[in-house]
Amino acid sequence: MILVSYKIMSEDEKGKRFLELIDKQNNLQWSIVSKLTLLIKSEWASLELKNNLESLITQHSEITQELNSLDKNNSLL
Repeated sequence: MILVSYKIMSEDEKGKRFLELIDKQNNLQWSIVSKLTLLIKSEWASLELKNNLESLITQHSEITQELNSLDKNNSLL
């Protein structure tokens, strides 16, 4: 789970955090693709892969929410 800090961040801090989150999100996306590929090859039979995939998707969603909260004024994109 990602904890969101509600302190006021400078634009530089926001930019750095934004880049960190984008990097994490990119890594998660590759992991999701990898797990999906393995799950398809297993003919959707692996409960462990399904659980891993669910966890990765949850993490991706949390990062997306934090990214959106950092850029409320569309100033980072």
